[in-house]
Amino acid sequence: MPRSVNHVASRHRRKKIMRLAKGYYGRRKNVWTVAKNAVEKGLLYAYRDRKVKKREFRALWIQRINAGAREHGLSYSQLMGGLKKAGIELNRKVLADLALNHPEAFKGIVEKVK
Repeated sequence: MPRSVNHVASRHRRKKIMRLAKGYYGRRKNVWTVAKNAVEKGLLYAYRDRKVKKREFRALWIQRINAGAREHGLSYSQLMGGLKKAGIELNRKVLADLALNHPEAFKGIVEKVK
């Protein structure tokens, strides 16, 4: 008697991976083993880079705040220390946006810190 194989489930599993590989270049999009490896690697990068994205944005915000603070004669660390002492609770994302898009509002914050 032949062995019972669940073709429906195995085909679905392969199709799911091949759907994820859609748009890849060359054999990565249509050869099962190559596509499986490419998709697994892509999903690993996606998982890792969701965390990396957070650190990269924080670094960008710090650079923008530092540049804005130095225009007014303060360093980044002096500004952040002053904000803490003054009891101004603005996060880095908001401060960076103010430094970049609303320099007059940022200047007002720096004056309060000085």
